[in-house]
Amino acid sequence: MAVNTIDAKMLAKMFLAGAKNLESKKEWINELNVFPVPDGDTGTNMTLTIMSAAKDVAVMDANNDLDMASLAKAISSGSLRGARGNSGVILSQLFRGFTKAIRDYDSIDIPILAQACERAVETAYKAVMKPKEGTILTVAKGASLKARELADAGETDLEKFIGTIIEHADYVLSQTPEMLPVLKQAGVVDSGGQGLMQVLKGAYEAYLGKEVDFKLEASAAPAAGAPFAGGSAQAQAETDIKFGYCTEFIIMLNKTFNIKQEMDFKAYLESIGDSIVVVADDDVVKVHVHTNDPGMAIQKALKYGALSNMKIDNMRLEHHEKVIKMAQKEAEQEAAQKAAQPAAKEPEEMKKAGFIAVSVGEGINAIFKDLGVDYIIEGGQTMNPSTEDVLNAIDKVHAETIYVLPNNKNIVLAANQAKYMTEDKRIVVIPTKTIAQGITAIINYMPDASEEENEAAMSDAIGQVRTGEVTYAVRDTIIDDYEIKEGDYMGIGDDGILAVGQAVLDVTLGMIDKMMDEDMELISIYYGQDTTEADAEALRSSVEEKYPSCDVELQYGGQPIYYYIVSVE
Repeated sequence: MAVNTIDAKMLAKMFLAGAKNLESKKEWINELNVFPVPDGDTGTNMTLTIMSAAKDVAVMDANNDLDMASLAKAISSGSLRGARGNSGVILSQLFRGFTKAIRDYDSIDIPILAQACERAVETAYKAVMKPKEGTILTVAKGASLKARELADAGETDLEKFIGTIIEHADYVLSQTPEMLPVLKQAGVVDSGGQGLMQVLKGAYEAYLGKEVDFKLEASAAPAAGAPFAGGSAQAQAETDIKFGYCTEFIIMLNKTFNIKQEMDFKAYLESIGDSIVVVADDDVVKVHVHTNDPGMAIQKALKYGALSNMKIDNMRLEHHEKVIKMAQKEAEQEAAQKAAQPAAKEPEEMKKAGFIAVSVGEGINAIFKDLGVDYIIEGGQTMNPSTEDVLNAIDKVHAETIYVLPNNKNIVLAANQAKYMTEDKRIVVIPTKTIAQGITAIINYMPDASEEENEAAMSDAIGQVRTGEVTYAVRDTIIDDYEIKEGDYMGIGDDGILAVGQAVLDVTLGMIDKMMDEDMELISIYYGQDTTEADAEALRSSVEEKYPSCDVELQYGGQPIYYYIVSVE
């Protein structure tokens, strides 16, 4: 007889199977990006996002420590922290909405699933300032509408329900080229939508009982015999155990413990151990960590509240009682030492404004530093920073107001997500989509102006900048009426392809021609790590000759993948 509900154990298996299926298809999904550039990264971003949550879920599943509320929390908070790129942020918001709808149930049936799908889509659409149809959002909405239709029609067979939804969502995905002409011209479906389909298909396979390898990275699973599973560490050789003490306890919270604080606490535990599980549920937090110093974990936890259900197992020896006494004594000693120490110094006075910029390339990093940027987040093109990366940067900048410059259209959503997760500082995200816009934005910052005036001035200034980037094609395609062959050089502007050819110099000059008009006064050229200084000087000479009334600046950017980044204003 078919089971027509899904409990926490089954949902965890479905989630892990979805994550593994996405991971296995990530390179294929990367290749679906419309622009055939070497940093097409939708599959990678979505995989890193879901794996951030899957690691926690895998530990909980292996330890048989599952209930719907804790599972929902792990999926939601893990994917929010790990969200990378627009596709990753949208995926995390889909999970966030879905888990909010299911967290209060012991098991979920068709009506609850339909409601959860609707909540997922609603949450994701709200997270995007200007939702665009023909994307992952459209595929998710199609699945949600079919789920509601089937539920209202009285469908009771859960296997048929999920299968029909996936079939319809696949059809919606196939129609995305009809909604976005750029997809049709390139001959691909939306890559984010395809990524979502791989998650759903993997989850469905697990529901059907197909064998799936749930193993993630080695660090994601607990050591053999972890106490959550009720066993011991006798079967594990001492040399195989990096962290010897399995420590678990419950924190009875006496202060707020939001996502940001949870992330900080977990990061601390990761610095002293592994196999970490931190599950917050209202006024309690369940903690599990393998560490060589349980007292450090305990002392840190005491900052958030009183502890209960403390348990420490020595995974190398069977002297559990002795270890517990030692750990408690150490914790008491550390607490006494801390009480005897003079009061901590007042934190350094925060300055009025600070700046964070996403950058790539030693030359561009240096330019941002010279312009007053406090913290550089590396990886603007080849590896999109996560929401957690932005939050960590915010922690390191001591300023009342922090201006964040994403400098890549695929990072703006992650930056905004970090903004909404920050409570103790004012965060202003200037929606810079290119390195050149980021440089222009900070140049237009006015120290004596108000936050509102600066946000308006910087946002207006980036609207006056046109940017072009020169790279190479990784596959054959047709886009913006250009027939592109693998290995061709491409000049890509703010709104599409501007030039294609077999010579970098010719393509760059052609791209600049398309960017210019009679009002332009300044042309800035940043050459990359694969471009020689001699070639860059030759380009500058050609540009100066063609546009004698413009100032032409040439600087070493050192960026990978892109031979030149050019701005005109």
